[in-house]
Amino acid sequence: MFGKRLVLFELFGFKVQADMSWLFLALLVTWSLAQGLFPAFYPGLPPATYWKMGVIGMIGLFFSLVLHELSHALVARHYGLSIKGITLFIFGGVAEMEEEPDSAKTEFLMAIAGPIASLALAAGFHGLTLAGAAQGVPDSVLAVAGYLAFINVVLAVFNLVPAFPLDGGRALRAALWYWKGDLRWATRLASRCGQVFGIVLISLGVLSVLTGDFIGGMWLSLIGLFLRGAASASYTQLITRQAFEGEPVSRFMTLDPVTVSLELSVESLIEDYIYGYHYDLFPVVDGPRLVGLVSTRQVREVPRAEWARARVADILVPCGPDNTIGPRADAVKALSVMRRGGNSRLMVADGDRLLGVIALKDLLEFLGLKMDLERLE
Repeated sequence: MFGKRLVLFELFGFKVQADMSWLFLALLVTWSLAQGLFPAFYPGLPPATYWKMGVIGMIGLFFSLVLHELSHALVARHYGLSIKGITLFIFGGVAEMEEEPDSAKTEFLMAIAGPIASLALAAGFHGLTLAGAAQGVPDSVLAVAGYLAFINVVLAVFNLVPAFPLDGGRALRAALWYWKGDLRWATRLASRCGQVFGIVLISLGVLSVLTGDFIGGMWLSLIGLFLRGAASASYTQLITRQAFEGEPVSRFMTLDPVTVSLELSVESLIEDYIYGYHYDLFPVVDGPRLVGLVSTRQVREVPRAEWARARVADILVPCGPDNTIGPRADAVKALSVMRRGGNSRLMVADGDRLLGVIALKDLLEFLGLKMDLERLE
């Protein structure tokens, strides 16, 4: 889902990150507040004041989104679920779970925690607005507090729409799961609601563009496209997880993989191995001992003129949790590691002994066969 991320800070043990697309949203929010909303409702202030109000309003929105997602993360932690972190991106924020909730109750409590936090923030900002007005606080301060109260209500109400993967859609899935006891069926139905809502937003966006509101219409359409895609992807992710649960990595790994030595030149690696076997990753061994890997990613960093002199030992990546996995690990974990590290192959090892290699294409072939034979949909 995300591109390059910037780690901003850590809060209650959770890393708060911003996808680079958040920069666009921050600039858009600041500009729209400074040039549109605040001048319209509070005319007559100096332009510099409007820009200060816009920046503060954007910062307030940032922390509102963080606290919304933090509430999800804290409830998840309370129920033993692992959260990788909180990431803000162009369409808001997300607390990234590494696994599905184990019960409908946990899912429901996690889902409603976000809107409750947003409504609490809205009430707090509204209270500050009323108190500030009574004390004669400047209009610029009242405007920002009022905006943050309003935007948190909008955030809560929008997220309560019963369209997966919004919070309301997750609450709907929890209710359906509790009713039928079937997580897959509940996810499929809630996901379809999410896709329908996405289509509705796209349609409203197109209508807005045709009636002259180009920016608002494009924004609605983009949100609709994102929700429609996210709803479909969330269901596919669940199907994939259930298909691989309980399946050990050893079932899918290729035994006796092609390896390279430390002293092999980069030129020979390219000509004899990468071009010869058509793999983008090779385990590196020192005798019987696995010491790391080398891939096309590292080769690209070596200038063409240095290929003959450079050795694999100069560019190898040591074994680590992003490229190596144990044979008894769940295949779901292998997929998670591949996604986290951006690799299509992982080395399977027991200590420093190489056992095999597991490839994404083999996992996908198994998933395709299982979905076809067992009619998973």
